[in-house]
Amino acid sequence: MVDPAIEETIALPQLKAEAEIRVDRWGIPHIRAEGEDDLFLLQGFNAARDRLWQLDLWRKRGLGHLSADFGPGYLAQDHAARHFLYRGDMNREWLAYAPDTQAICTAFAAGVNAYIALCEKEPERLPPEFAVFNTRPALWQPEDVVRIRSHALTRNGLSEILRANVMAKTDAATDLLRFEIDPPVEVKLADGLSFADIPLEAMRLFKLATAPVTFQKERLSAGIADIWTWSEVTDLGEVVQRSAEEGSNNWAVHGTRTQSGRPILASDPHRAHAVPSLRYLVHLEAPGFNVIGTGEPSAPGVSIGHNERTAFGLTIFGADQEDIYVYETREGDPDSYRHAGGWEKIERVEERFVVKGHDEQRLKLSFTRHGPVLSEDHARRRAVAMRTVWHHPGSAAYLGSLSYMRSPSAEAFAASLDHWGTPSVNHVSADIEGNIGWFTAGFTPVRHNWHGLLPVPGDGSHEWDGFLPAQDLPRAFNPASGFVASANEMNLPRDRDPSATSIGHEWAEGSRAKRIKAVLAGDRSHTLAASMALQTDVYSRPAEVIVSLFKAIALETTLDASQARALRLFEGWNYHLDASSAPAALFEVWWMKHLRPGLLQHFAPDQTIRQLLLPGDFDRLLSLLETPEDLWSSDERNELLLWTLTKGFDDCITRLGKDPSAWRWGDLHRALFEHAASRVKDTNKTDWNVGPLPVGGSRSTPMHAAYRLGDFGVNAGASVRLVMDVGAWDNSVCVNTPGQSGDPRSPHYADLSEPWSRGDYVPLLYSRDKVDAATTHLIRLVPVKAGEVRT
Repeated sequence: MVDPAIEETIALPQLKAEAEIRVDRWGIPHIRAEGEDDLFLLQGFNAARDRLWQLDLWRKRGLGHLSADFGPGYLAQDHAARHFLYRGDMNREWLAYAPDTQAICTAFAAGVNAYIALCEKEPERLPPEFAVFNTRPALWQPEDVVRIRSHALTRNGLSEILRANVMAKTDAATDLLRFEIDPPVEVKLADGLSFADIPLEAMRLFKLATAPVTFQKERLSAGIADIWTWSEVTDLGEVVQRSAEEGSNNWAVHGTRTQSGRPILASDPHRAHAVPSLRYLVHLEAPGFNVIGTGEPSAPGVSIGHNERTAFGLTIFGADQEDIYVYETREGDPDSYRHAGGWEKIERVEERFVVKGHDEQRLKLSFTRHGPVLSEDHARRRAVAMRTVWHHPGSAAYLGSLSYMRSPSAEAFAASLDHWGTPSVNHVSADIEGNIGWFTAGFTPVRHNWHGLLPVPGDGSHEWDGFLPAQDLPRAFNPASGFVASANEMNLPRDRDPSATSIGHEWAEGSRAKRIKAVLAGDRSHTLAASMALQTDVYSRPAEVIVSLFKAIALETTLDASQARALRLFEGWNYHLDASSAPAALFEVWWMKHLRPGLLQHFAPDQTIRQLLLPGDFDRLLSLLETPEDLWSSDERNELLLWTLTKGFDDCITRLGKDPSAWRWGDLHRALFEHAASRVKDTNKTDWNVGPLPVGGSRSTPMHAAYRLGDFGVNAGASVRLVMDVGAWDNSVCVNTPGQSGDPRSPHYADLSEPWSRGDYVPLLYSRDKVDAATTHLIRLVPVKAGEVRT
């Protein structure tokens, strides 16, 4: 591998003019080209330079080509993934994002391929993972950038299936423990359907299509007879918990409420942690174009960041972009289903799959007019399918940023959002004129006669009537509050007409949003440092609610020895889940391992039902504790709090030792970035892993740090954070984790993990002089002239 401390010159036949990539000391590449064709060519080239193994795996997973490299154990996952590819008109697809989308994606794919070609000439550049698996990177087509949908976030198809299965065994009220519905509506199954028509098995195909790629020796050695053994690589609990953990925070503060008089915009998207990170920071500069920020390395452009005039950030917005359809199939003809008074054929598409070490396999994919068939029951004459916005032009994740990243103002930014399809998000924007705005966007189906909370008949009685126009979704421009903020909470206007078409009813826990808005409302002289502190804030609303209840109960109750010791530990605690905090350790063990399960058990005694409710809707559970009068007595509540606290305290003794003063939340709550190959490497199995690192917070704190319920290992939250000083761009800061590079040999593979775990930041440099001064690796790119041979 080339030493990153030196200059190098690389000749690229596709390049039109000389260009350069300057990598700063934190691993952030600053790409300069003489035209946008070259710029996006070099964005693809540079993404491959740092993340080739990740890009190659992402492409093969998305297109359903894993089994060609890794064998029959991956064929079921390939089969699932191909159901969710975009298969529509490519002309409409290209035009859906920006007028030059096809040219941009063509250049980006050519750049990836150019780096692959360079690795063929100079094999030492190839990331070491390819040697572990004895594979080679595949060449890209421009269409690969947009056709893959299954890595994006949409909602709420799986929730509809879960809700139906919960209600089949109990009622809609019990399902509120899983997901509270807001705005509240009556939930009932459509006429003509039975809950028995909607099996839990219908979740399998979508779960598998969206699952990460895992490597186990048993899976890699599987034979053709074992294909469907590997169709459950992600269990139900992991899928449901992952959907609860994926979110973000963002805000924009008006200059009238900042110390500098300039707007400040902050954004920290939350997803599952991985090495390398899902996000990649990059600076793109060409005449008339100068954008810096983050996106996914597999996509051109920047989705969170700023240009010379405008900053932008995003969080997930809870628009419902999926529906489950149930069909009656024809007696004696299971390939036909009833629709609009007649019968239509299920489309059966046979596709070829290359399988390592075996003959080519041919498997069928099945589709109704609404989308992929998830399950079929010939005995009951029923089929189940999913309709998702993924199958509409313009639904490639984050590609709408190709329009808005060039916006000269916050107002122009808002006007570009007709091009934003998925995921549905809360955009915030701020410009150098001092304007700020909040704009929700994303394809939101118009449903005239249902709310999208349960499966519906596929007979034509429940059809989408296009999408809501972007300007009809909630938004605010320069609000009187002086700031805008979102954290995936329910943020539809409370006065919205209840008869209007549903936008969504399922939202993330409100704790993060409440804290962020309270802090911003109380700060009339906001600073960059204050935004950094808020992004890494570990105040826990559940801790304050629950511990305050316990303290009130303790005044009127005789406590046992463990409860009395817990009370002493909680005295004076500020409800911050610091990594060094003993009361934080006790609270999280008590709440997540004992009190929360105890609540679910009280209201859902049946264990089968409880499994479908996990991890539980935290807002709903906190409401049950704060106001027990409606559904249970205060005495019952108090008894549950006390006996689960005893169990939690004793659990902490087992986990952390007999001395409570020595307990540390960070001793349990640690982030380990585990490389996908670590479990199958023959030697040095853990040398590509990063961590474990002690981390504060939880899924309920602004510094989102969700964890596995089994061992408290941090597995989701903000990998990348940005805080931008609008107009004084060199003051802006960022951090990515564990590092910018995906190559384990790079000094930038893990160099940002320690700062990230401490809540520290690095500069997000923008001006040429600042970037030049911080450059540690200069890559000069030169074109190859006709007839010239260069290496």
